[in-house]
Amino acid sequence: MTMDFNFYMDEITKTARTEMETSGYEQLTTPEEVDAAFKRPGTTLVMVNSVCGCAGGIARPAAAHAVHYDKRPDHLVTVFAGQDKEATAYARMIFGEDHLPSSPSFALLKDGKLVAEVGRYEIEGHDPMSVVTNLQGYFEEYCEEV
Repeated sequence: MTMDFNFYMDEITKTARTEMETSGYEQLTTPEEVDAAFKRPGTTLVMVNSVCGCAGGIARPAAAHAVHYDKRPDHLVTVFAGQDKEATAYARMIFGEDHLPSSPSFALLKDGKLVAEVGRYEIEGHDPMSVVTNLQGYFEEYCEEV
């Protein structure tokens, strides 16, 4: 019995992308899309997606639930580490030199500038609700009431 690795990965990637789109996140797959999205005024939550277990079991569920809050970002976007490599690299460049690249992770931008991050070390090994609470704390500080 043989298994086609690419077929397997395509299914996982498709599922991961669909989860984010269903939760209201816009897929950014090119540097040009990242540039345009990050130039929007207001607050933007960026989820750096991944195929790892902590992305599927913790980060994506947290991304879906965190936005059900009185204060939330104006824009929800996602880049996919390991899949849309140029878009992810460009996003990380915009996050700045102090940004520690990790996936999954979250970055909150205000008027195109990084104001808060939730790195993999704050996701992996934690439960989804602790990540939601962390994100909503940043929403409380930087976002407007909807």
